[in-house]
Amino acid sequence: MALDPKTQESSDRTLRKGRLGVIGIVFFVVAAAAPLVGMTGAVPVAIVLGNGAAAPGAYLFAGIILLLFSVGYAAMSQRVTNTGAFFAYIGRGLGRNAGIAASFVSVLAYLTIQLAIYGFFGGVMAGQVGLLPWWGWTLLAWLAVTALSLLRVDIGAKLLGVLMLAELTVLVIAAVAILIDGGPEGLNWAASFSPDLILAGGLAGSAGIAFAFAFASFIGFEATAIYGEESKDPKRAVPRATYLAVGVITVLFAFTAFALVTGMGASNVIDQTLERSAGLEDPAAVLFSLASEYVGPWLATVMGILVLSSLFAGLLAFQNAASRYLFALGRGGVIASSAGTVNGRGAPGRASIIVSVITGIVMILFAVFQLDPISNMFFWFSGLAVVAIVLIEALVCIAIIRFFLQNKGTENVFVTMIAPILAFIGLVLAEYLLMSRFGLLAGELTLNAGVDPTVTAFGLNAFGWFLVLSPFIVLVIGYIVSLVRKNVNENLLRDEIS
Repeated sequence: MALDPKTQESSDRTLRKGRLGVIGIVFFVVAAAAPLVGMTGAVPVAIVLGNGAAAPGAYLFAGIILLLFSVGYAAMSQRVTNTGAFFAYIGRGLGRNAGIAASFVSVLAYLTIQLAIYGFFGGVMAGQVGLLPWWGWTLLAWLAVTALSLLRVDIGAKLLGVLMLAELTVLVIAAVAILIDGGPEGLNWAASFSPDLILAGGLAGSAGIAFAFAFASFIGFEATAIYGEESKDPKRAVPRATYLAVGVITVLFAFTAFALVTGMGASNVIDQTLERSAGLEDPAAVLFSLASEYVGPWLATVMGILVLSSLFAGLLAFQNAASRYLFALGRGGVIASSAGTVNGRGAPGRASIIVSVITGIVMILFAVFQLDPISNMFFWFSGLAVVAIVLIEALVCIAIIRFFLQNKGTENVFVTMIAPILAFIGLVLAEYLLMSRFGLLAGELTLNAGVDPTVTAFGLNAFGWFLVLSPFIVLVIGYIVSLVRKNVNENLLRDEIS
């Protein structure tokens, strides 16, 4: 029997429902946060350049801020189910133009963080395995990620589930072994979680550096709402997945970071971190050496392999996130309508191809101009992406407050007002810290000559200012595009699940 044209059009522009449960969504989100990469890359730097033994407290503080954000975010997800997530929420709360402007920044964030991971993956594979140049390994990952993104979303979730569980298992094994042993000084909870030590050095100094790295490590948690249309029960699945994902990431980072501090001894943690990492030249050696010391060399070997799988999992997670944003924009008429269609497997096939084409072109340019995959691609794009995501999260807080003021429901004042306000204050602070320490995140090529980013806030050169302001520039461009585009249709901000 032939399908009615209207039914066919609706089917072509609707993601397949009922494919993901709470755990499936959490797999995508935690995979995007790449905990093992964060523990091997960011935490040692936060310890040395930030607040030393109190670095775990910085991660706990960042998690609390994002849990407050999740309160209003989860409540909003029960009212609005749209794969555009961030921009759909901002559009409902602050108007269509603001929503479209935010969508441009969101796409920028997910494309750049994916490019950053591609660079890191290629650089690590070329360094550890050899055989191919970095761009050769990146090309192989690019082909695999593109192929998987065109399949049913639950297939990707199952793969990410396996990779994520392996990643979490090795981190928990190492952390538990260290904490049971107690390290050279025993468990010193106060050294890591006492508020005065967490804030030691001030937000303009060492504490601010630790907070900047902590907030950067959470990127990707907000993607829960992106999968609402494809979940089995979006009104329940998205809020539960949001709380679970933020909770898992917060506990994991704070718990494992505390284990690292314990394993080295709180009073000597900075010197030990520098020694084990060869002066931060190899930050991953901190976790690997502790795993070998307290568990066995085999665990360090497994971790080395899982770092690569963690990077691949992140690539697939952000490919899915970026393609679903482009799908929503295509469905709403902001970009070519062909981007807003699904393939026979219910995936946003054309949008995913667009994401792959964009990332492929950028990687080719980096290879042609012989730019370094880590010091250039990874550092530049990861710093930019984090600034972009936090900017959008702050706008979402404002949108949530305004939405619930205009659409009264059964939600209490803490959910609709207090939590979003507190989260907004924390996110604005986080944005300032990220921007003021951007040179630490994006690398020395973004700094003026002679500037020490651990001492001097900002100190960026012209290129550094371009990167750090790019999300704000794109926000303005998106707003202008929205004003010009008069043919945006009602599908842009519609609730897919009634």
